[in-house]
Amino acid sequence: MTRVIFMGTPDYAAEILQSLINANDIEVVAVYTQPDKPVGRKAVLTPPSVKVLAEQFSLPVFQPNRLRDANVVNELLNIPCDLIIVAAYGQILPKAILDYVPCINLHASILPHYRGASPIQQSLLNDDNQSGVTAMWMDEGLDTGAIIKISTLEIAPDEMVESLYKRLTTTACALTLDVIRTWDRRSATPQEDAKATHCKKISKTDGLIRFDNAVEIHNRYRAFTPWPGIFTESGLKIKMLTLEEKQSVGNAGEIVAIDANSIVVACTRGSLRITMLQAPSKQETSAVAYLNGKRWVCGNILA
Repeated sequence: MTRVIFMGTPDYAAEILQSLINANDIEVVAVYTQPDKPVGRKAVLTPPSVKVLAEQFSLPVFQPNRLRDANVVNELLNIPCDLIIVAAYGQILPKAILDYVPCINLHASILPHYRGASPIQQSLLNDDNQSGVTAMWMDEGLDTGAIIKISTLEIAPDEMVESLYKRLTTTACALTLDVIRTWDRRSATPQEDAKATHCKKISKTDGLIRFDNAVEIHNRYRAFTPWPGIFTESGLKIKMLTLEEKQSVGNAGEIVAIDANSIVVACTRGSLRITMLQAPSKQETSAVAYLNGKRWVCGNILA
């Protein structure tokens, strides 16, 4: 029986935790997750998904504000375990914990590509045709540890972030169990730091578009739906679109075609077919209905 301390916070991590709970040869002895946070307009204090799941199975839950605090470290060092498994936890592990037992991180990219906070979105932004999950030994760097094993999968040209997220989560669950059961027999491969790329935490402003490059906008739509979404400077949200074509040269934002169900909008390079829109403080509506309400026709600029 392998005794595991699990560290993680969002749904991705909760799915991995569930796979550990279900395993007959693994005992989860403690769970570390981020503190509860206010959510929504009413700022309702909400526990992370990992905490909710852990409490359903009566697992000990720890939610330190700072994992590096001496008292927090000492508390963890008094929990007997064989491995620490980390998946989207959101805090850096201090050296004292890294030295306590082997620590394995499950990162949703093919490392050393996309170290950092938003690897799934970054793979879509870059129009990659492949993604994956890397299991690595943790060190003091950010996603820099030696690679134990990588599981890969193909990305469809029109795949959205929620679909890719779910498939990578399934991949991560299987990889986690595989690595835990065989880690002592695997050799690890150091990452090639010279090939490393990084991705930042996504902010609301990342969703702003200006109808420049249709391919790039389509990829932003894939990566940023449902949050933060994509929107124009006026706050008009593009709720549903497809890539019409890639090569034409046009007037950014010009409406160039209207049919019964959609509109085509030119970009500086390429064009987009838009089906659904949402004006600020309004309900989502069809793009055609939005144009009719504005009395716009071909030649008007969508802004």
